[in-house]
Amino acid sequence: MSAFLRLTQFIQKTFALWVVLFAGLAMLEPAAFVWLKPYITWMLGIIMFGMGMTMTVQDFRGVLQSPKAVLTGVVAQFLIMPALAYLLCKLFSLPAEIAVGVILVGCCPGGTASNVITYMAKGNTALSVACTSVSTLLAPVLTPAVFYLLASQWIEINALSMLTSILQVVLFPVLLGLVMRTLLKQKVERYIAVMPLISVIAIVAIVAAIIGGSKAQILESGLLILGVVILHNGLGYLLGFWAGQLLKLPYADSKAIAIEVGMQNSGLGVALAAVHFAASPLTAVPSAIFSLWHNISGPALATYWASKTDHPET
Repeated sequence: MSAFLRLTQFIQKTFALWVVLFAGLAMLEPAAFVWLKPYITWMLGIIMFGMGMTMTVQDFRGVLQSPKAVLTGVVAQFLIMPALAYLLCKLFSLPAEIAVGVILVGCCPGGTASNVITYMAKGNTALSVACTSVSTLLAPVLTPAVFYLLASQWIEINALSMLTSILQVVLFPVLLGLVMRTLLKQKVERYIAVMPLISVIAIVAIVAAIIGGSKAQILESGLLILGVVILHNGLGYLLGFWAGQLLKLPYADSKAIAIEVGMQNSGLGVALAAVHFAASPLTAVPSAIFSLWHNISGPALATYWASKTDHPET
């Protein structure tokens, strides 16, 4: 079992490499991955179930222990990233298909990868987990509402249908995983060790499916989308960090919020685009590229912060 755990840890640490590798393979041999597209929502549901299994009631007690920090992180998540997405769409006069995709990923909650990256960056991991948990539980309401507010000028949006989708692929699996962890406790520990590996495989498969299915569109607009994604992600880190510092939170808390804001649940963006905008394959590409990029930028930022001398607490 120890050898398996070492393999799992190795694959987690080299996550970005696997995403890049299979994205490249999907561009070379799209047919090898396109068949996975109908299973994207199922794969995301499995990822969210695994997230629920790693959560405990103690994670939510962190909200009561650090309400100011958690509130800052969650508000920043649903304010900064959607606003940045909208401004970038306007600044670059993006075509409707791309603009909708950029705003969609901007309206998603924080991703579970942010917790690992925060730990690597020597940030407040407990705060990161609390922010991810709260933003995920709020996502069924806030993601469709904010998305409708910002993106409806480009395309007709059924916010109620999107809410239902998020309940099905995010909230229900997370709650089911949390209930299983609470009721079965030690019995699920062996399965929890496997979930990170399953999540990595599922995310890589989701990205490859979208890249393979959108090869022509990526060749035409890929560099533009990549540039927008890099700006979106980088400014998210920066403004998230500034939000923490502006409210005089400890340095470790500011790092956690920066990472929480900058790293999105891009798998949810892919799934929502695949379900609700299937007629526009390009709409899912910003989420897929965001997943690719933030798994490169996140570890790079964590390495930089971890190498720095600890900032004095404020």
